[in-house]
Amino acid sequence: MRVVGLTWLLVALTSCAINSPPTPSAYSPSARAADSVAALEAFRSNIASIHARDRTAYLRHYLQSPRLARTGADGVAFGYEALASGDPDAWPDTLVATHLEVTPLSPGVVYGVYRYRVTTGASTRRGVSERVLVKQPDGSWKISVSTAFDSPGKGPTPALAISGATIVDGTGAAARVGAVVMRDGRIACVGDCPTGPDVEVIDARGRWVIPGLVDAHVHYSQTGWADGRPDALDVRGRFPYDAAMAALQARPERFFRSHLCAGVTATFDVGGYPWTLELRERTVGSTAAPNVAAAGPLLSAREPEQLNLPAMKQFVLMADEDATRRGARMLEAWRSDAVKVWFLVGATTPDTAAWVGRLRTAGEEARRMGRPLIVHATTLWAAKHALRAGAKLLVHSVEDLPVDEEFLRLAREAGASYNPTLTVREGYVQLRERRFQPRVPLECVDPETRYRAFLTDSIPGAVRDPEYRQRINATYRLMLQNLKRVHEAGIPVVLGSDAGNPLTLHGPAVYPEMEAMAEAGLTPMQVLVASTRDAARAMGREDIGTLEVGKIADLVVLERDPLTDIRNVRSVRLVVRAGESWTREELEYRSR
Repeated sequence: MRVVGLTWLLVALTSCAINSPPTPSAYSPSARAADSVAALEAFRSNIASIHARDRTAYLRHYLQSPRLARTGADGVAFGYEALASGDPDAWPDTLVATHLEVTPLSPGVVYGVYRYRVTTGASTRRGVSERVLVKQPDGSWKISVSTAFDSPGKGPTPALAISGATIVDGTGAAARVGAVVMRDGRIACVGDCPTGPDVEVIDARGRWVIPGLVDAHVHYSQTGWADGRPDALDVRGRFPYDAAMAALQARPERFFRSHLCAGVTATFDVGGYPWTLELRERTVGSTAAPNVAAAGPLLSAREPEQLNLPAMKQFVLMADEDATRRGARMLEAWRSDAVKVWFLVGATTPDTAAWVGRLRTAGEEARRMGRPLIVHATTLWAAKHALRAGAKLLVHSVEDLPVDEEFLRLAREAGASYNPTLTVREGYVQLRERRFQPRVPLECVDPETRYRAFLTDSIPGAVRDPEYRQRINATYRLMLQNLKRVHEAGIPVVLGSDAGNPLTLHGPAVYPEMEAMAEAGLTPMQVLVASTRDAARAMGREDIGTLEVGKIADLVVLERDPLTDIRNVRSVRLVVRAGESWTREELEYRSR
């Protein structure tokens, strides 16, 4: 190993304790074991001092000598004084150290190595760090050589096991205690699993493991506040819409981190600007972003100019049959993952028959393309026409009337899933009333979005109408009733928060949505299946959503039992994306 060879060179330079190779009889197995145990304890203590940002303890681990050697990509630095005089505040946001190993080299000399992941701000670096620890006359162990080398590219994901946890695998099967072993970013074993010496084992006894959550209804073209929806509240005088959209396109990573922070390891963008289709390629192979599927621009019964830009559109008007076919074929050329229709048409809309015909045309094109038809339809009348057109995913609840037997039959025949988006309207109500009342942990929300959300209360023009609130509450109760009936009819229900809409914040917006599903009468296990396996199927992914051998290793470790209370899904301790683990602290947006 090249790095180890460099370490041997530095050991020779420092002349700390190695003068000649020891004979086997000079270094007994018991002495080797004792040195290994003591050096490993000092090694772990050195890393713990970084976690604690305790500079005094950190410096205490190093040899206070001109012979101390430190090296990395920038070259070699000698001497303790250079280390001690460094920036006292130069701590990473997080350091994750795994695969710690020690090898005794000679009496009183031990080599140690570990894999690291360091996160500072938006930057994450991975690599290998080494130590040579030398026993001192007083019995303490000091670091005489330290190296750190970043990986030159995306190396293989180290093998990992989560051991001793209660596993809820997302299939609906009973929970069981065991392990999840991951190799090469995929699940290698679930249950009673052997581990090899190459596997980093995380002891998760007393905790729960669930599949990564799947938010099957997000919009990366929306900010989570009014600056992304001028049709809801026009703040373009202060926050120009084109600037807000340019910022979203340039930096979607802040939302990726928010999703992972909340335990969301897959997202389906069901309508937005053409650049959202590029997010699939930008996130392929990344363990720092969720899986992404995207529908791209919406075929629409309206063309809201406020939500389009001069150079590109996210809403394409289905002006006639030909325009509908051209729009669908544009999506085909762009390799969209679905055909989404914004079907804001009612039974009394002028030219109703023509609009229904265009919806069916969109369905025909989707079937020809081999893509699912997704329809935004919020009335029973519109939802039935969507199902007749072949809709595979209804995004939003039926909210005007109770669902009837015809609707349920049509949904079963179409093989459709039902995404109720129960909580998104509350964000619009808060915006209307100019009263932001956080429903989610804000540590997972990026500072820019958080700042905008808290501006809500200072925007003039609050409208607080008790009768309006009563109507909203009545609609919500009907949505809950319809969800319960749909679920009892055997129609798959899927998690989708509609994140990106005003005050429905990317990532943690899944929590109130899951809790509302439980309020409708679904058991915690049923909510988890809807939020993992069934949501993954709705976005066309069979390789995620459950903890089964061969699937991508996306999972969440929880502090509390989600089967006793679905609110315990908020207790995220660890998120694993494609076999790489992230602590909740790493993913949170905290002030340093």
